[in-house]
Amino acid sequence: MEQMKKILITGSAGFIGAHLSKKLIAGGAEVVGLDNLNDYYDPQLKKDRMAALAEGPRFSHVNIELADRKAVENLFQEHSFDAVVNLAAQAGVRYSLINPHSYVDTNIVGFVNLLEGCRHSGVKHLIYASSSSVYGANTKMPFSVHDNVDHPVSLYAASKKANELMAHTYSHLFQLPTTGLRFFTVYGPWGRPDMALFLFTKAILENRPIDVFNNGKMERDFTYIDDIVEGVCRVIGRIPEGSSRWDGGAPDPATSYCPYRVYNIGNNNKEKLLRYIEVLEDCLGRKAVKNFLPMQPGDVPATFADVDDLVADFNYKPGTTLEYGIGRFVDWYKGYYRIS
Repeated sequence: MEQMKKILITGSAGFIGAHLSKKLIAGGAEVVGLDNLNDYYDPQLKKDRMAALAEGPRFSHVNIELADRKAVENLFQEHSFDAVVNLAAQAGVRYSLINPHSYVDTNIVGFVNLLEGCRHSGVKHLIYASSSSVYGANTKMPFSVHDNVDHPVSLYAASKKANELMAHTYSHLFQLPTTGLRFFTVYGPWGRPDMALFLFTKAILENRPIDVFNNGKMERDFTYIDDIVEGVCRVIGRIPEGSSRWDGGAPDPATSYCPYRVYNIGNNNKEKLLRYIEVLEDCLGRKAVKNFLPMQPGDVPATFADVDDLVADFNYKPGTTLEYGIGRFVDWYKGYYRIS
C-alpha cells in the first residue's frame, strides 16, 4: 500500500466528502478540500459539515468551480498532491431532467480539468466517484463491474459512465492510475436533503405524507456512509496496475491492460423500500402516511451490488444493518435540528 500524505478531495463539503476528509485527517493525512458551496441544497448544511473539519491544522478549503479550467490549473500548480479523490458532481437523477447543463459543466468539463491537473502534476492515483446508476437498464442481479453498462437511463448516469471512459483514456495515454467507485444508495448522518431518508424523516416528523415511487416496489442496496468511507480509504493507497490477462477479444469492463480499475461499493444486500420505511418508522416512533406514485423517469426499480472484487482485492465487505444506520441518522437529524 502506498502512503498518501497530501490528498485533494473535491466535493469536500458534500455528504461523502466531509466524512472522508474527517477520516483521512484523523489518519494523519493533509487534506485540501475543493468545494464551491453551491445552492443545489441548503449551503448552510455544507458549511456546518466544513466547520468540524476547519478545527484541525491538516485541512484547508478552496472555494472554486471544478469547471473553471484556469482555477483548477492554478490549484495543481500551487500544490503537490499524492492522490486526488473526486467526489464533486452534480448529483441526483431527477434533477438531470430539469437542468441537464449543470451535469455537463461539473461532471464532464470539471472531470477533464481534474484529469489534466493529475496528468501534468504527477499525481500517483486518481480515485473518482462513479455510481450504481451506470447499470441503467441492466436487469441481471447482482450488478457486476464485469458486466456491460452501455444503456444508461438518465443523464446523470451517462455522465458517470463518461467519467469511467475518460479515466480509462488517461490511464491508457498517460499511464495515470485511476480507480472508479460505483457507490450504491449512500445514507447516514449529514446526508443530502434531496435523498429519500432525509425527505422521509422530515415529512414524518412534520406529519406530512411521504412520496413512495413505483408504488412501493422499489429495491435498493442501501449502503451506510461509514462503509463507503472505509472502502474509499482502502482504495486510495492501492495503485492499480495493468492486467496481463486482459483480452481485447473479450474485453473486461472492470479491468484493463493499463492502470485502471472499477469497483462496486455496496452493502451486497437488496432491501425493499417499504422495509426501509418500516425501520425508519420504528426509529422515529411514528407511522408514515404513504402517497404511492408511479416510477419516475430516469429511475430504476432495483439496485444490488456484487462486491466480490472489493472483497478479493481489499478484504473488505460493507455490512452495516439498516437498523443501526437509520438509527444513527435519526439521532443526528434530531440533534442537528434540535428536535426533542
